[in-house]
Formats: sequence, C-alpha cells, structure tokens
Amino acid sequence: MSQYKMISIPEAQEAVLAVTPVLGPEEAPLGSAVGRILAQSVSARDSLPPFPASIKDGYAVVSSDGLGDYPVASESRPGALPDAPLQPGTVCYITTGAPVPAGADAVIQVEDTQKLPASDGRAAVRILKAAKPGQDIRPVGSDIQQGAEVLAAGERVGVAEVGILATVGATALPVVRRPVVAVLSTGDEVVEPSTAALGPGQIRDCNRSMLLAAAAAAGAGVVDLGIAGDTEGSVEGALQRALDAGADVLITSAPRTLTLSTPLILLQTVRPPPGGVSMGDKDLIKPLLARQGEIHFGRVRMKPGKPLTFATLPVAAGAGAPGQPAREKVLVFGLPGNPVSSFVCFNLVVLPALRKMSGWGAPLLRRVRVWTTSALKLDPERPEYHRATICYGRYPETAGAAAAGAVAAAVGGADACVWYAVSTGNQISSRLLSARSANALLEVPQASGALAAGTEVSALIIDDLGRMPVPGEVPVTEGFF
Repeated sequence: MSQYKMISIPEAQEAVLAVTPVLGPEEAPLGSAVGRILAQSVSARDSLPPFPASIKDGYAVVSSDGLGDYPVASESRPGALPDAPLQPGTVCYITTGAPVPAGADAVIQVEDTQKLPASDGRAAVRILKAAKPGQDIRPVGSDIQQGAEVLAAGERVGVAEVGILATVGATALPVVRRPVVAVLSTGDEVVEPSTAALGPGQIRDCNRSMLLAAAAAAGAGVVDLGIAGDTEGSVEGALQRALDAGADVLITSAPRTLTLSTPLILLQTVRPPPGGVSMGDKDLIKPLLARQGEIHFGRVRMKPGKPLTFATLPVAAGAGAPGQPAREKVLVFGLPGNPVSSFVCFNLVVLPALRKMSGWGAPLLRRVRVWTTSALKLDPERPEYHRATICYGRYPETAGAAAAGAVAAAVGGADACVWYAVSTGNQISSRLLSARSANALLEVPQASGALAAGTEVSALIIDDLGRMPVPGEVPVTEGFF
C-alpha cells in the first residue's frame, strides 16, 4: 500500500502552482517577442499620430469658407509638410495619412469635390459639400497619447501587439524568461527511434521525442540529452550535462516496460539524484526526495496517470553553473511511464507550471462545454481525462437518432451549431494513438455505468483550435469501451 494520500487533479494543480516561481526578466528583440509575456509595462514615446492627419484623400480647407470654387494652393502627402500655412480662400490637396497644414481645420473627401480647368496656371476645385470643423482629421494623439501605457506587465505579446510595439518604438522588450527544458530517457533496453531492427527486449524511445515536442510547443527552449543506462553514474552524468547546458527543466523518462517506469522532471535543477520514480524495486528517487526535500503528493485520483508525484528540493546558495540565475528550490515531477499517461500529466500539471514560470497570470488549461458523440464508460474509482477531438458545427446525425434528438432539444433545433466531441478511440494508457489528433481532454466524472452519447461534459483545450478539423471530417464511431 502507498504511503501517499490520493488527491484530486485540482488539488495537485493548486499544490504545484503555489510553489512554482515566475522566472526573472530578460530583454528580447521585437522580432522574437510573439508568445512572450511582458515583465514590465511599455509606454508610448510619442503621440500617435504625431501630427493632425487626414483620414481621406481630398482637400484640406478652412471650414468657414463654405461652398464654392477655390484655387489649389499646395499639396500635402505622407512624409512632408506644406511649405506655408493654408490661407482662407484656398485649399490644399491632401492624401490619406498626410499632415494637415496649419490654418486648415477640415478635410473634404475627393468625392464631394469637382476638378475645374486650371486658371492662370493654377489648379482649382469646386467644393460641393460644406465641411464641419475637425471633419476627417485625426487629431494629435487620437490613437495613442505620449506616455500612455500601450501594454501592461503580464500581457502576452501577439501579432497585433507586435505592431503596436513597433509603432511606439519598442524594439527591445522586457519579457519574462522562458525555461530551458532538457529531456533524457533512461533504460538499458531503450534505443533510438532510428534503430532499424529491434533486439530482444528492446523498445524505441518515444517519450523523449514527445516530451521535447511538448516543451517546445509550450515555448520553452529544449536540450536533447539522449539515452542513459540503468546506473546511478550514467543518469547522474546526464543530469549534470543538463545543468551545464543551463537547463531550468529536466525531464527524464524510462520506458513503460520497466519497473523504472516514471519520467522525472526537475525544474531549476541542482545536482539532482539519479534514477526514476516508480513503484518498483529501482525506485531511487523518492527516498532521496524524502531525505533532502519535501514530497507534496505521490498519487493523484485520475485516469490515466495515478502515480503522478510532485516534490520540492532546496537549492544551496551559489549552486549551479556560473552565470545561471539564482535559485531557491527545485520542483520535481514524477510522471507515469506509459506514453499516454505522460502526455496527459504533462498537459494537466507540468504545462501550467511551465506557463507560470514563463509569466502567465492564468496558467491552467482553458475549459469549454461539449456534447459527446459516443457512449463513454465510467470508472467508479477515478475520473478520466478522455482524449477527444472537438469540433464546432451541427451535431452529427451519425452519433445516433436518440443523441441527435436530445442535443437538438437542448440547443433549440437540429440546425443549431454546437461544440461536440469525437473520441479518439481505445483509451488504454499504452496506446499513444489515442492522443493522435486530440485537441481536448474530456473531464469524465468518477461514477459507475456509462455516459450516453448526447451528454454535455466539460473539455480542457490542449491544442490550437485553429487547427481543428472541419465538421463532418471526423468519423463518429460508437462504443469506445
């Protein structure tokens, strides 16, 4: 029997985030700022526009002049100002975005004017519609006032934000440092994915590639440490290489076929102990964690991923490679070795920690409500995080008449668009194909029996919904028990 109390995923997330630090600030060039979190607010150096600017192509006028025929005294185009102020009784030809000359207080769009034959070598125009003061002029600072805060600390920089930052001249940004993640696989029988023919008892390494990809997708820098054998010296040497590489996060993963079956993640590592975290006879980590630090939990009520472990280790002052940021503690995550269990635990617990380290103010996965399209078996002992593909559109008739009717009655008709979920199939924790195309984890409650198709459940988003399939392209199959 385990000595660790079984806790829920929300309790586990709360425990982890309570002790996860936000990394310190660094400077990043504007060109690489997308996805980064600002460590400090950014203010405008200048007002935008910095001069009164025309909103349309037309003529700058003195509005009190009214209707009539006027000589064109000057021109104003972007990048230059007219040589002299505009005098009453004359107009200035102006293009969109160009500075409005001094003396003018309105712009009349070209559609409300008529060109006249030149007189005495000067162009002339007829004003067909009177202007009001300020018409079609952007005043100084109408978009952004000098000194105004354009982005606040804690905001995430997106594509539009890059344009805003460029506008105010912010070419070097104070952002929260991202963690560097080193990934190591352990096990004498683990071989590289490039191995053409497997020997007796060998298995190709899949967890390392998957975790490297997951860390990179989270915005972290990654270091591939390769494979270490089942000895303390081999593992400890690899961990030291991670420390020398400046890793903030180390993930070690052992294959699902061994007792040494649980990946280990060390955040902000300092000479970590060797081995893996598991229930088997090669469990070298938990005793060391208990002696040197604090194990916060060792079991979580979830399916898949019950053996998830989290601990903290203190870091001695001055420990680590020269030039590395000061660190007070090590966060240690032990993930189950089955690929799907590792995948689910990474998304539910590790990813929020990486997000918080990177400066996210709300690091947990986002949640939506969806309708099931097949019956889902319930587990009476643990809630399940069921891999699924969610889509938006009409609820598929292929889910069955009863389910389609129930959803139509709930949402106001069969033509209503809804979020619905298609299971990725058999959910056994060793079947990595169940994570293929999954963009959400359905939160299936702990209970006996089954959820019928057409039941509304909550879903946690684990992928970019911009890549979700077109409704109808995902086949709905019943009975994934």
